[in-house]
Amino acid sequence: MMRFWASLFLCLAMMTTMSQAQSAKRKLTDRDDLYGWEAVGRLDIGAEGFCTGTLIAQDLVLTAAHCALDKRTGQPYGPGQVTFRAGLSDGTALADRKVVQIAAHPDYTRFAQLSPDAVRVDVALMRLDQPIPYSVADPFALHNGRVAGDEVSLASYGRGRSNAITRERSCKILQRYQGLITFNCDITFGSSGSALLARNGPRWQILSVVSAVGTDGRQKVGFGMELQEIVADLKATLRRDAPKPKATIKRLQVGSGKSDTGAKFISSGGG
Repeated sequence: MMRFWASLFLCLAMMTTMSQAQSAKRKLTDRDDLYGWEAVGRLDIGAEGFCTGTLIAQDLVLTAAHCALDKRTGQPYGPGQVTFRAGLSDGTALADRKVVQIAAHPDYTRFAQLSPDAVRVDVALMRLDQPIPYSVADPFALHNGRVAGDEVSLASYGRGRSNAITRERSCKILQRYQGLITFNCDITFGSSGSALLARNGPRWQILSVVSAVGTDGRQKVGFGMELQEIVADLKATLRRDAPKPKATIKRLQVGSGKSDTGAKFISSGGG
């Protein structure tokens, strides 16, 4: 296992200065191709670049922490700076939503360098300004328990394929060890934050999030993390830090409101 970590890690956030590219994978370019994958979307991060994110609820997107934090400040991007584009294909998304709240794992910023410890916590949740209806995109559930076999799948955006989801139908888990998952999927710049998917019966569910890529000396290796406890903690953080609704007070006039019992309410001091 140690030789994996002796390799050079490469961050996968796609920056706008990078262009051209690779992809021998299948692009999901029409509505029939996209069926079942609408919850995968491109995260446009201002003018800085993009990552991949996946809906796990109508208004919650799962991605990598390094896609959610401003590199200059180490703080989450502000409301409206990130846009989630569900099912984006050839410039058209099934739904565009602004990100209004971000929760990233609090330990991620402690690690100045990419490392196994950083990968373990490279996870973030983003809340959207409006839910995306189930009729448009059906969110993915998190995988729980053992994976039958070692087959996984990946759907993401990336260099040379930024305008359509590209799906790798089948790749393999290499190891699961101390909260880390390594796999041999063909990931590239822009794949950061995409969901590593494992089958549970007829459904694909989210096993991990793509954090980084390296080599074991023989092949390219992707790195992710175990998710269950981290996502539960991030959901709690979003609930705790959610903006409080503003209270409004209206002056009621005689007969302007009725209770279920038919009682009339009047303003204070009324006769």
